Amino acid sequence: MNKAGGIDGSTSRPAEAHDDQLEPAMIAYRRDRLLAALTLIAGAGFALALPFALRAGAEFFLPVTAALVIAVALVPLLEWLERRSVPSALAALLCVILLIAVANIAVASIVLPAAEWVRLLPERIGRIRDTLDPLLDVYANLERFIDDIFRQFEVAPGAGQRMVALETPNSLLDIVATSAPFAAIQMFFAILVIFFFLAGWTRMRRRTITTRASFDGAMTTARAIQQVVDATSTYLGTITIVNVTMGAVVALVLYLLDMPTPLMWGGIVAVLNYIPYLGPIASVVLLALGGLMAFADPWYALLPALSFAAIHLLEANLITPMLVGRRLTINPLLILVALSFWAWVWGTTGALLAVPLLIIMKTVLDAAGKPDIAGFLFEEGTLTGHHAEEHADENVHPASTL
Repeated sequence: MNKAGGIDGSTSRPAEAHDDQLEPAMIAYRRDRLLAALTLIAGAGFALALPFALRAGAEFFLPVTAALVIAVALVPLLEWLERRSVPSALAALLCVILLIAVANIAVASIVLPAAEWVRLLPERIGRIRDTLDPLLDVYANLERFIDDIFRQFEVAPGAGQRMVALETPNSLLDIVATSAPFAAIQMFFAILVIFFFLAGWTRMRRRTITTRASFDGAMTTARAIQQVVDATSTYLGTITIVNVTMGAVVALVLYLLDMPTPLMWGGIVAVLNYIPYLGPIASVVLLALGGLMAFADPWYALLPALSFAAIHLLEANLITPMLVGRRLTINPLLILVALSFWAWVWGTTGALLAVPLLIIMKTVLDAAGKPDIAGFLFEEGTLTGHHAEEHADENVHPASTL
């Protein structure tokens, strides 16, 4: 009996030991899965709430975000000045003064002439109508043809039509007068953010790196910060040079075409070209409208828009890819999604910030690591306990599936 009992005991102890080893592993596995699920749910809730919070708090978030993007782009200039023994505060002040000077030049060359064009628009409506008479006649004939077809099928095309009353838009001076105080406060706040960010940049970066718990963590942090600065400043610097050059070329072509205020049109084209895809389309539309206001011949009136379209095709397909290169190549689908998202959140200013923000977020994720959401949702052994038990029976540690 003792021998049999010894035999029975010797056969049962390994199974009990196996169960004792398996239970802590399964508990740890389920705890990790629970924490990962809670993190995923919290992240999804944060991602869903963030756009509405940004849109509702645009008065605060928009100037701060725009200021931070501009400040990051100015960091190389700040570091260049600091390497020449310029104090950080003075270097930041010089960067801000340069930014204000460039912004004032842009405003003086664009906004003031644009106000005159807006004032002349009601007076030039008749000229635009006369210029477009041939096209309007074609459209009228087409509309009569469609109406005749509807009558043959006894469909009343006028049924259900509603009258829409258009209010006369306020003058540009009224709009500026009502929005100028608030815009001035936001601009002053943004300038202060840029100055203090640049003034404390070197000290903040050093503190962020030196407070890491390990050397690897410090190196990873330093590399991520440098990559964000390099990618943002390279993109904005390169695109700014390209846009200013293209605006100057467009202004020269429009000057040769006798287009009024060619410098204003060159500035508008340069600013709108910061918005991918939609900006050039808006430039073509505005130049076509300006040509119709300036010239009586419909074909000659389209030359400014056609000239810009040709210049933009050359810039977008040859010059910009050659200068930017593959290092800053981004999926066009991501650009469209970012453009749509930020334009919905913050309007035109959000569209201007879409690509720089996309570059910053992409650089940070590449340096810090991207969450494996697909692996969490669809990896074998991560959805049900059945798969986990199968892996455990095969002596595979559950944590290896994460």
